Amino acid sequence: MSPALSPSNGSPAIPTKSALPYLPLTRPTIDDETIAGVAEVLRSGWITSGPNVKAFEAKLSEYCDGRPVRAFNSGTCTMEIALRIAGIGPGHEVITTPLSWVATSNVVLAVGAKPVFVDIDPVTRNIDLNQAEAAITPATRAIIPVDLSGLPVDRDFLHALAAKFKLRVVEDAAQSFGSTWKGRRIGAFGDFVSFSFHANKNITTIEGGALVLNDEREAKLAEQYRLQGVVRSGHDGMEVELAGGKYNLTDVAARVGLGQLPHLEAFTAKRRELARAYFQQLDAPAIRALGLGLPVADFTHSNWHMFQVMLPEERLALKRADVMAKLQEAGIGTGVHYPAIHRFALYRRLGWGEGDFPHAEYAGRNILTLPLFPAMTAADVARVVEELTAVLVAGQKL
Repeated sequence: MSPALSPSNGSPAIPTKSALPYLPLTRPTIDDETIAGVAEVLRSGWITSGPNVKAFEAKLSEYCDGRPVRAFNSGTCTMEIALRIAGIGPGHEVITTPLSWVATSNVVLAVGAKPVFVDIDPVTRNIDLNQAEAAITPATRAIIPVDLSGLPVDRDFLHALAAKFKLRVVEDAAQSFGSTWKGRRIGAFGDFVSFSFHANKNITTIEGGALVLNDEREAKLAEQYRLQGVVRSGHDGMEVELAGGKYNLTDVAARVGLGQLPHLEAFTAKRRELARAYFQQLDAPAIRALGLGLPVADFTHSNWHMFQVMLPEERLALKRADVMAKLQEAGIGTGVHYPAIHRFALYRRLGWGEGDFPHAEYAGRNILTLPLFPAMTAADVARVVEELTAVLVAGQKL
């Protein structure tokens, strides 16, 4: 997932009318030990891929119940590489959701295949797997589901569907590191699983990602795709068997990831605590009367990567951009995750149009991401809800 479409770094240069400190959409928590560890890596002289990447991969593999994991410089190339390992290319179709960061479908185009969108479930905001089954054709080879906001797609349904039609699954779990499904960690089972460790994720490597694979053969292919297809042997042996790219993670980034991993459970617990506070604060007569749409209150599976509300456009004289601007004036950052992919010019040229996926389009116009990160307090949540309520009440249609 890319950065939000609004300021999210907490910069004091952002102009507001609030006397309170600016509350960004998100902000990573990086401890002093990790910062000191990064300094050690810089002093070591080995700052690109090296021992810290190996150590990070080993820890990620341990987290994923021993499955092979390879680290990369983004959570985008991981999905593209998974498709390439699976043999997906020209003439093939890949089913996915139109409500995601555009990378999810761009990687399908990158391998020469055709993305096939199906609408979302308006309750979970994840891909509607019933509609996905109806969209399968003889050309379908894979499905890329997205765990929006960290809420897992129904893994039982997903993998049963894939088995029934012999499809590969590339889980876009960019937002769900730390989430679970029926007691099992996302990444510990399934087919390909792609994680992102971008700066706005629940743990970060600043920029980076990881791909969970099924066996060592796939892991070796991932390594080749990661660095120009190169295979080394001995002191000077080098062979290139396929056209790879330049996707390796640096040791500096990996050291940040190693410092983040031990805090994952605490970060997740704090995010759930803040999400509960949002639900409690939003359970007020003024908010209920507005018809503001809330996310699924899942405190078992979701890592609460984001807290997203759905603005009631039918009842508001304000557009979402107006709401965001007024909250920014009050010193509060917000985000948009996401505009509907099929409404972008690139995808309109490929044949999609307005009305194709009404639930995703409604969400694309009205979904609003509120601040949520571990350093926040309950008072911060109350401040967000108070300001949001004031904006929405004042902006109601007469």
